[in-house]
Amino acid sequence: MKSQDVKQMKTLALAYIGDAIYEIHVREHLIVKGIQKLQDLHQSAVKFVSAKSQAKVINHWLASAELDEEEQAIVRRGRNAKSGSIPKNTDVQTYRYSTAFEALLGYHYLANQEERLQELINQAITFVEKGDE
Repeated sequence: MKSQDVKQMKTLALAYIGDAIYEIHVREHLIVKGIQKLQDLHQSAVKFVSAKSQAKVINHWLASAELDEEEQAIVRRGRNAKSGSIPKNTDVQTYRYSTAFEALLGYHYLANQEERLQELINQAITFVEKGDE
């Protein structure tokens, strides 16, 4: 898709695809790391894909000026998107920031900005893993 077309998409649609893309990359990362037991894979993946973890990553990027103006605009749209329901295991603010994280990844994926998408995913994975140390 053209970048301009992607910018016109609803933010929750960007988050929907961003969630899937991130989960696939996290699962691949865990398998490449050598984790093989299904239970261990699931428990490890949750550390990466939880709303709390994603919110921490996006807030780190915002605080460290990692994102350009265009990306910051996508994050603002994602953070302000009204989904209608909030999961029981997280608060509204955390959920909104995790939606912003997913929307940013979805934007880069649909805009065919693979290099930047991979860079952000790698940074997110590294950030989450360092938090476990």
